[in-house]
Amino acid sequence: MRPQIWRPPTELSAEEQAVEQRIRRAKLFVCLREWRHELFNEAFQTELAGMYRDRPQGRPPVPPAQLALATILQAYTGVSDDEVIEACVMDRRWQLALDCLETGAAPFSKGTLVAFRKRLISLDMDRRLLERTLEVARARGGFSPRALRLVLDSSPLWGAGRVEDTDNLVGHALHKALTVLAALQERELGEVAVAAGAACVSGTSLKAELDLDWDDPTAREAALGTVLTALSAVEQWLEAGPVGRTDPRVVQSLATAQQVVSQDVTTNAAGTPTLRQGVAKDRRISVEDGEMRHGRKSRSQLVDGMKRHVCHDQDSGLVPAVAITAANVPEAQATAAIVADLTCQGLVLACALPAPIAGTPEAAAPLPAETEAALTVAELAIDRAYLSSPLVRDRPPELTIVCKAWSVHNGTHFPKTAFVLDWEQQTLRCPHDIVMPLVVGQTVHFPTATCAACPLRAQCTASPHGRSVAIHPDEPLLAELRQRQQSAMGRAKLRERTAVEHDLAHIGFWQGDRARYWGLRKNLFDLRRCAVVNNLHVIARRCAPLLRLVA
Repeated sequence: MRPQIWRPPTELSAEEQAVEQRIRRAKLFVCLREWRHELFNEAFQTELAGMYRDRPQGRPPVPPAQLALATILQAYTGVSDDEVIEACVMDRRWQLALDCLETGAAPFSKGTLVAFRKRLISLDMDRRLLERTLEVARARGGFSPRALRLVLDSSPLWGAGRVEDTDNLVGHALHKALTVLAALQERELGEVAVAAGAACVSGTSLKAELDLDWDDPTAREAALGTVLTALSAVEQWLEAGPVGRTDPRVVQSLATAQQVVSQDVTTNAAGTPTLRQGVAKDRRISVEDGEMRHGRKSRSQLVDGMKRHVCHDQDSGLVPAVAITAANVPEAQATAAIVADLTCQGLVLACALPAPIAGTPEAAAPLPAETEAALTVAELAIDRAYLSSPLVRDRPPELTIVCKAWSVHNGTHFPKTAFVLDWEQQTLRCPHDIVMPLVVGQTVHFPTATCAACPLRAQCTASPHGRSVAIHPDEPLLAELRQRQQSAMGRAKLRERTAVEHDLAHIGFWQGDRARYWGLRKNLFDLRRCAVVNNLHVIARRCAPLLRLVA
């Protein structure tokens, strides 16, 4: 059967007031107790109840609103699932928010909490939880969907899986497979490993079992050969049909080992297996988390894991959408997920109405019927890494892009900015007043003879074929950005983007620099609930009825 609506008391009891007065820090517990009935109203609780099938028999599930509240508090405090259950019994702040003061047992079990998290993820209801904070902010006059000014930026998130080299990746995968087989056959791991011809992977450390001089290049080649021989031996042994060979965990572990071999190993001229030079695209770096990747946040900052992307509204300070990508994925590809989340909220990438000031009667006033559900975006401030995204490339003409343009350098010769681009006439004028037609996305080549006779040739080019100027597919935007950042007002506009860096710092404080879970989707869930925590703090800070709670 489906869970019932959770209706905890609205008014504070004398005991709850006493607990509130003792809370000096961690004021979010107080905020959630004061207006949990508003965040989890009956309409939203009905949505949450829809995650459960309506069965005529069985015990009623724990109210999902109570579990969702515990999920938010877990992100806020950074505790484990076991510690959530412990806090429900031992911590009066948790009891205050979850309506279980003086309880002798937690209102739910660890298994119930884990199952609820899986339901949230599988049905994408964690996105709705983030959207719900925007709805609450809208009801309190702290957020308006009219003409949003969005900022987008990213930060590194190191993966939770262990990063290993090729030998250890293959050995780790074989160790996992043999461990499952040993349990299914009720035998010791070492005994199964010897029977399978892979005794080297039965210990706790592959390198210790091999016991080689790792400074010797020939030893490293020998280690790779030993590991590959063990992999072949296990595969041949499994063909004989031992118990458990079709177990999905065994099949998956062997597939992981083969994936690593296909990406990292090649053969030299002598036919001996050797490590491939360079890094394969989408190279696997962890056995446990197959979605972790080597990547870069900048030219000097390496990342082993993923990147988190945060979209910030400059007027309200809220985060309407977030995204997670592998570390090797360009930032521009993350905008598809951001747009998808905003589209679910009724996104319109155009400026329709002026943005009212948050907290004013105009912000709380109802919208016209035709725009009531629309999120209108008037301005998008981004990092340069997002310039190649479809969000920028396919933008409507009304959408203003705020970004620092790429620097233009050409050594000691005239840079591109020394040339005059006339978009109306579609021409390019050089410093010597030679005019050439231009096509956006193509390269303009000045005639060789004209450049050879030009008195400014030494300052313009050293090429015997004459000067050429590449025109970017979005060159008009880049020219506009360069011109804008020459003014004090334009540079001040660029500095407004630092607000999203504060959000990244706050969310990073709650989520941490290292991922809590394996896989992109679970960490997206974790990022969304941390964004919920961020939004709740913003609502408490900006909305007048809650100012006393954070004083």
